[in-house]
Amino acid sequence: MVDPLEHGENPPPAENELRKAGRKRMSKWELYARRFSRNRGALIGLGIFVLLVLFAVIGPAFQQWDHIELDFLALSDPPSAEHWFGTNNAGNDLYAMVVVGLQRSLMIAITVAVGTTVLSAVIGAAAAYFRGWVERITLLVIHFLMVMPTFLILSMISNEAGGDWRIISLVMILVGWFFSARVIWTLSLSIREREYVQAARYMGVRGFTIVLRHMLPNIGSLLVINFTLGVVSAVLTETGLSFIGFGVKLPDVSLGSLIGIGANSISSAPWLFYFPAGALTLLTVSMALIADGLRDALDPTSAAGGRA
Repeated sequence: MVDPLEHGENPPPAENELRKAGRKRMSKWELYARRFSRNRGALIGLGIFVLLVLFAVIGPAFQQWDHIELDFLALSDPPSAEHWFGTNNAGNDLYAMVVVGLQRSLMIAITVAVGTTVLSAVIGAAAAYFRGWVERITLLVIHFLMVMPTFLILSMISNEAGGDWRIISLVMILVGWFFSARVIWTLSLSIREREYVQAARYMGVRGFTIVLRHMLPNIGSLLVINFTLGVVSAVLTETGLSFIGFGVKLPDVSLGSLIGIGANSISSAPWLFYFPAGALTLLTVSMALIADGLRDALDPTSAAGGRA
């Protein structure tokens, strides 16, 4: 038998595939990671986010003052060797307050993003699968919530709660899941008719199990992007609430409350505004870049991630 390689000929496609058979097959998540790593903006965003998380975690080890401790000898002092980010008019160390504020904002953002993503995914997919009265009631609730002034309701409840970040997070979850649920419901209608879902139904698999094990994994890319964008949305919502005085209140602080305090003295003590505003800007920009990179990496029709 003549080997086509000896005569300089190209091997047939089948033989070419056999020669590559010994190469390790790339998994789906390895493909996503490779496409994500080719997005320079996404890598920059991921690096910024990691640095912010590290700052929130190990930042307290370097602070010389507690965020509620007062230095009466340094009132509205600019950044110095003793107070790296300066102090406010009461003598609080701004570095310590930014560290605590970043911790609180991250805690609220991640809690709300996880809660809204899980709630919207389960409710939206379940409504699409069960149809009937479940779907009608779910869509009725979603459309009712979509026309309500949710920010006003959130402001009133958070103000009555005394600025407790746990209650604020819970209310943000309860009023923030329905937009994503409406989108997930639309996508799940087509997934409901797929062969594997029909086969699981005929085999007697319980409906809720089908939703969790067969429908939701097939929209996992959308859920990942929703979670990432949910972090940005939660941070901006909490910042808006705290800025107008309805969010986190002293002695607890967040980036939004620090920006609200610093905005009142931006001309006399600009560092009180610029440091928390800079941390907030870096957080939102990094999550936006990560979301953009995830969208390109998880979308098979996107050419932004390059060829894999």
